[in-house]
Amino acid sequence: MQPLQESREFSSFARSPIAERPSTSQSEAPAQAGVDRSDALPLLTPEDVARRLNVSRDWVWDHSSRKSPYLPVIRVSDGALRYRVSQIEEFVNERERLSALRRKRR
Repeated sequence: MQPLQESREFSSFARSPIAERPSTSQSEAPAQAGVDRSDALPLLTPEDVARRLNVSRDWVWDHSSRKSPYLPVIRVSDGALRYRVSQIEEFVNERERLSALRRKRR
């Protein structure tokens, strides 16, 4: 009789609304070895990066391939470019750091 009782509990849980289901926060979830959480974020398109940096799409394309400062890019296929949010943020932080160094030298 106990297996029947367990199945009822499970089936009532499965039918319960999402709001009532117990949730696990990221801090409670076990950390996966070697997995960077930023890798799970969606990749940005050149248009997304251009909007974030307030530059033209052409600027993004140029600095993804041949002009300095070089944007960290992922070449997907047939000329499609994608960018990680974390790497674009690192790029901005590095440019800011270099700008501050140049100002100090003057």
